[in-house]
Amino acid sequence: MLIATSANGHVMKRPSKPAIGTMLANLRRGNEHMVLERQDEDREGDWYIQVLFRDNNTYQLEYRDSVPGKHYQTQTVSQEKVREALIGWATGKPDWREGFMWNNIGDMFTPDA
Repeated sequence: MLIATSANGHVMKRPSKPAIGTMLANLRRGNEHMVLERQDEDREGDWYIQVLFRDNNTYQLEYRDSVPGKHYQTQTVSQEKVREALIGWATGKPDWREGFMWNNIGDMFTPDA
């Protein structure tokens, strides 16, 4: 099941494409964020995408594929590109990552060996 959590903590199950776009458009500059999360009993790990609207007018987009070591981040000034990525991720489009330069930041979330 897809779950969206808005900047003010409002939780929406199975959000529509317009609802995702509205949540993104309603983010205020200054580190407000939203999260889309996939919860599935048959799938282990954390599967989510989140966006943070920073003070400098950029969007910090991150996603995690199951484990902390597969956590990626990018930044853009384009709300439209972020909206397309969020909706692409939510709908399972295979090319939703295209158009960004992703950095693996998984080492920030994994304990030292």
